[in-house]
Amino acid sequence: MSEDDRDGHDERSPDDGPLGFGSPPSRDAPDPDRYAHRRDPDLAAYGIGPDAVGEVQRQPRAQLPAGSSRYTWFIGVVAVLVIAYVSVNTITSQGPGSRGVAPGALAPPFAAPLATGNLTGDVNVARRSDQGNAGQVPACSIHRPDVLTICDLYARKPVVLAFFATRGSACSRELDTLERLSRSRTDVAYAAIAIRGSRGDVRKQIRAGGWSFPVGYDHDGVLANLYSVAICPQVAFIRRGGRIAGTTFGEVGERELRARITALAAGRALPADG
Repeated sequence: MSEDDRDGHDERSPDDGPLGFGSPPSRDAPDPDRYAHRRDPDLAAYGIGPDAVGEVQRQPRAQLPAGSSRYTWFIGVVAVLVIAYVSVNTITSQGPGSRGVAPGALAPPFAAPLATGNLTGDVNVARRSDQGNAGQVPACSIHRPDVLTICDLYARKPVVLAFFATRGSACSRELDTLERLSRSRTDVAYAAIAIRGSRGDVRKQIRAGGWSFPVGYDHDGVLANLYSVAICPQVAFIRRGGRIAGTTFGEVGERELRARITALAAGRALPADG
């Protein structure tokens, strides 16, 4: 079995890794159930993430409820399918949606396993010790070569943080553009987060693009919620010290990205959209 084949099967014990999700929630944790579910059925239905299934299993033949006509039953099924389609399309399309973390707010802290490393486990998003499923230790206290800790990056430089999924050429093109810009702009740190999907596919994409910046792997999508990610790609611009300067949504041109990065490095307000 090749390395990429093994990457697609994230078999690990509940307490693997140092990121703090193996122990039961602390009784003193302020909100122990905040991240307890850690799964997204919409993304799983679309075929993204560890909960996705490759083939729908056979189920017992459904029986019509008493007193229901076949026409009424059919309309109900159609309505459910429409709702499911809208949910998936909101996540995967480039269109109106979430507006990211508000400018001026502190970027949510996290420590994510590097996609290219061997560490397995959930992303730590704890702000303090003993926060149950968010993490047993603060995310910013984790300093390892196989972990992307956002606090370490913005402590030294402003940060350009891209969120992407392996499906969609616009996502990879945007990260290719960031790779080109990173070679001429070293006063800014660059990083990316792969949301769900196969870790093996993420590694292939990193190699194909020649991306030199760190790429974290968020296998259950918790950072998509914390950073309000609904469009691929989505790029957050973080000032030194951790405050959000702004966010771009969908693929934007190299000139616009360069202008925003220049303003970010200079500590100025980012250019308006468009």
